Amino acid sequence: MFHKILIANRGEIACRIIRTARRMGISTVAVYSDADKDALHVEMADEAVHIGPPPAAQSYLDIARIVAACKQSGADAVHPGYGFLSEREAFAAALAASGTVFIGPNPGAIAAMGDKLQSKRFARAAGVSTIPGHPEAIEDAEQAVAIAEGIGFPVMIKASAGGGGKGMRIARSRAEVAEGFVRARSEAKASFGDDRILIEKFLADPRHIEIQVLGDKHGNLVHLGERECSIQRRNQKVVEEAPSPLLDAATRSAMGEQAVALAKAVNYDSAGTVEFVAGQDRSFFFLEMNTRLQVEHPVTELVTGIDLVEAMIRVAAGEPLALRQDDVQLRGWAIESRLYAEDPTRGFLPSSGRLVRYRQPLEGTADDVTIRVDAGVVEGGEIPIHYDPMIAKLIVHAPDRETAIVAQAQALDRYVIDGIAHNIPFLATLMQHERWRAGRLSTGFIAEEFPGGFIQATPEGDSAFMLAAVAAAVDHVMNLRKRRISGQMRVRQAVEFERDRVVLLGKSRFEVTVGETDAAFVVEFSGDEPKLLELASDWAPGERLWTGIVGAAAIAVQVRPILNGFELAHAGVSVAARVYTRREAELAALMPEKTAGGSKKVLTCPMPGLVKTIVVKKGQEVKAGEALAVVEAMKMENVLVAERDVRIRKILAKVGDTLPVDAVIMEFT
Repeated sequence: MFHKILIANRGEIACRIIRTARRMGISTVAVYSDADKDALHVEMADEAVHIGPPPAAQSYLDIARIVAACKQSGADAVHPGYGFLSEREAFAAALAASGTVFIGPNPGAIAAMGDKLQSKRFARAAGVSTIPGHPEAIEDAEQAVAIAEGIGFPVMIKASAGGGGKGMRIARSRAEVAEGFVRARSEAKASFGDDRILIEKFLADPRHIEIQVLGDKHGNLVHLGERECSIQRRNQKVVEEAPSPLLDAATRSAMGEQAVALAKAVNYDSAGTVEFVAGQDRSFFFLEMNTRLQVEHPVTELVTGIDLVEAMIRVAAGEPLALRQDDVQLRGWAIESRLYAEDPTRGFLPSSGRLVRYRQPLEGTADDVTIRVDAGVVEGGEIPIHYDPMIAKLIVHAPDRETAIVAQAQALDRYVIDGIAHNIPFLATLMQHERWRAGRLSTGFIAEEFPGGFIQATPEGDSAFMLAAVAAAVDHVMNLRKRRISGQMRVRQAVEFERDRVVLLGKSRFEVTVGETDAAFVVEFSGDEPKLLELASDWAPGERLWTGIVGAAAIAVQVRPILNGFELAHAGVSVAARVYTRREAELAALMPEKTAGGSKKVLTCPMPGLVKTIVVKKGQEVKAGEALAVVEAMKMENVLVAERDVRIRKILAKVGDTLPVDAVIMEFT
């Protein structure tokens, strides 16, 4: 067995590998760029080696620097995690040449499956069903348009060496193919150092289902069941689960057999994933094989009980698999939510900055429900613009899918992140979505269910009453605290304070009276819908999470103080709750509302990012919908277009500038 492993990665996956290595008694070495010098994975590892400046091409993608770090640290093996160099044949070969073991498949398997064009040839030869498409790399946009028309729209444009949604575009017309080809090629070059592009048929209403395989160096291969990964945005997964709500036992067996057949065809000898696109009728076609650990591997670990990182380490050390196919049993249901530094209300644009507050839900197992968090950040840490925007993964396991969804929703309510935009409100909303709960999924789910973008809901019905009661109870606790401050009450006798309050919950108004019993607060609603709610909680002023019992239900509500009240968030719902005395409410009603005015005469940067291209020139007239600039953030290129017909008055940014959110790029007349 190895005595020291270097992790050629960063963030949550580096931390994840360190945890397993530590449990196995193996020392670990972290590598880090200038941007990650204070990162969690650097702190967790037994030692760390600096490998260069923030851009990945000059640090985490630099093979020579990683090999040098191995020699410097004396590591006898390297785990690449996912992304970066994890699927580079040249990296595995360079490690082998230096006498360092690569914890992953052999270079031949990486080469065979890392190229999407070649992988399809292997798949067809192994009897795996494949998607119709062009079998060779495409030279230019003109050829791409011609091929797309021959296949028939819509088509998928994708990087041959790609993964993780980078270098991928769906095109439904000639114009979209031409632009998508250019963007995909540029992203592929930046992310993978390989700009070859292929085109294949895009299947309507598809599902993304993948099979986990595991092989050793002695010819043994098994599959560990499937994962459903259909909830995606920008071709990148957001929520995954195991097993899939679509598959039956026969389909699972057929997909598993094809995945194993493909893996055997390339002498696969590590953990890997064979991805399929599936129809709602359970038909399926080979998509690609990822010759590495997947981001979503924890859901497979929880339903099988197999630590995939440990298995990879043992296989790389030459040990045979300790299980056969009949030993693999799927138990219960697991769901993973990816927490991204992005703003779902602004088209899921990336965010960056300091984590002013970061509090995870409690991990562990209780009542047959397991909560697990794979994170790579700490409170006070920075989310840089140079890398993938994923902050952490929240994974739950329960006896069945319905219980797992409820557990995931409750855990999301308890996940507190301040300082940057994040997608927890979207994930929490998704957990309440009727179609998601019914398992009627497709890769178009987000676009179909949120066609106008994500808008956070406001509370209605019982949810509104519950949040109004929490607001009233929180306000009451704060008032009690104020009254106990030394010197505030100068009279000896007890003073009776007004307990009647008006809670303005968004545009809804609730008249309440707050009382107390020995164990709870009692909030009585008057008016057209009289109601009484009891709330029990040990919440104290200053805490960001209110947890307690409302009626008979255990509830968690996030509480952020605002003027005259609180911003409350629960189950995907967010609302400003203003709490007044009756007289204060009368006066507040007389205050005029501020409204935004004026037309937008500037183009601002929608997220922190790097200016890749300025498309226009000063004085140029631009029509609505035409491109103005391209900004890259967290490995994704974003085309900024004109919202109306404009003339360019002044260009304030230049190519290569790194801009903060809302920085002005150009002005219009």
